[in-house]
Amino acid sequence: MPNLFYNLTLCATFTPMAINPNIDIIAQIIAEVLKAKPTDAFCQSIQQQYFERGGLSKKQLEGLQGKAQRIAGIPASKLATLEAIIKKKHVTHRSSISATMPEAIVDTTSLPLITDILHQYPSHKRVCLLKHLLEKNGTLSTSEKEELVKFHKILIKN
Repeated sequence: MPNLFYNLTLCATFTPMAINPNIDIIAQIIAEVLKAKPTDAFCQSIQQQYFERGGLSKKQLEGLQGKAQRIAGIPASKLATLEAIIKKKHVTHRSSISATMPEAIVDTTSLPLITDILHQYPSHKRVCLLKHLLEKNGTLSTSEKEELVKFHKILIKN
């Protein structure tokens, strides 16, 4: 048992100090800014949002920091703490527009075959579908090209 007691007391003596939850730097800065500028609509809305939601976004904190820096009565330590809180906030980066897709290679060999077939057989459903795919995508797959060449050989006898 003495070993267990010794381990517990050792752990108790080396625990780090907890942050005091009674100190709210953001609320103090909001109160001091409102004391200096009581009619400022931005500060009033920030105060209302902070007390309703319990926190502010990074942009709102940056706006509060800008207002607080212009007021002479706020200590530098509180401004530094506010800056540290802002830096701790998560930054969302939107990725830039990715590189543009290379232009599709236009298939020039398939279009004359399609027009020849549709000239003689305008209601040929499969060739109409291939024409639509060619207009939509700009190219046909290899199996579709082979099928088109086969149709052309069968239907158009040279």
